Amino acid sequence: MVEIKRAEVENYQVITELYEELIKEICIKTNVVPHLPCKSQSLELCKDYLENEAIKVFVAEMEMEIVGFISLCSSYSLYAGGKFGIIQEFFVCPSYRSNKIGSKLLNEANKYAKQEGWKRLEVATPPLPQFDKSFLFYKNNGFVDGGGRKMKFMF
Repeated sequence: MVEIKRAEVENYQVITELYEELIKEICIKTNVVPHLPCKSQSLELCKDYLENEAIKVFVAEMEMEIVGFISLCSSYSLYAGGKFGIIQEFFVCPSYRSNKIGSKLLNEANKYAKQEGWKRLEVATPPLPQFDKSFLFYKNNGFVDGGGRKMKFMF
């Protein structure tokens, strides 16, 4: 049986490994080379974020093994009417994806968002159509299409 709980600082290595699996999956499906921090930097960042509570991370654990995670951070905007949350990373190991683990992680994120007084929870899906299943997952879990596309400016 799956248990959803708040990540501990000592989970940072497993969370970083799952994050790397997420990025690898996106890159393979989209044929893109990632421009990301090296592993040691990702490990350091993850540990720091957990220690300083810069992000909130919930993990899915089955038989003492972490098989998924969701990370959240807060932001503010006029359009949202105040404080809101952003899903930064969300991953469930492929062999566990038909077990409702993603929905359970999302439910925990929603509970946390309400507890924090967030007005909404936002997410940017990986590129479509390669990740249509991800898009449908969010729609099936109550998210609405915000339109547009995610963009970034690199420094």
